[in-house]
Amino acid sequence: MDDNQTKKHNKNSFKEIMDYAFSIAMALVIALAFRSYVFARANVDGPSMQPTLQNKDNIFMEKITTNLKNFNRGEIIVFDSKNKNHDYYVKRIIGLAGDKVEIKDGHVYLNDILLEEDYLDPNAITEPITDKTQYIVPEGQVFVLGDNRTNSTDSRMLGPINVSDIKGHVILRFLPFDKLKVF
Repeated sequence: MDDNQTKKHNKNSFKEIMDYAFSIAMALVIALAFRSYVFARANVDGPSMQPTLQNKDNIFMEKITTNLKNFNRGEIIVFDSKNKNHDYYVKRIIGLAGDKVEIKDGHVYLNDILLEEDYLDPNAITEPITDKTQYIVPEGQVFVLGDNRTNSTDSRMLGPINVSDIKGHVILRFLPFDKLKVF
């Protein structure tokens, strides 16, 4: 190769490397944006959502409705606990803004109607953890409970959860594979 061919080859190689670098950088930006604003993976840590979710389950959560502040009763959400470690908790939405949630006789009543909770263990009993047994959910907040009512830190102790602290709602359990489930 003469000098011109070498320079041309080096120029083409540099252009090709820059094209690859640009493609990789764009893929990273898209992946980070996707993870930040659309979907994220999380691990379940502890028994508070049994029998629906087990300790060490891996879940995907969707974040778009979080940005839109669009939540529904019965959805399983992930939120910042606001404790000193900023642990994320996984719980089920029971009440939305304006709802009256009452815990009495081992059951949950939503707006004075017994809440049908077919996702709970048939022997589950919901007890108030503090002296408070009735909650009116304030605007901009939700009331959450774990499905394992005897072993759950939830709105009975924490009070209603600010919607701005919700990180996403669970849409899929993907591990373990034999328990794959869409929510």
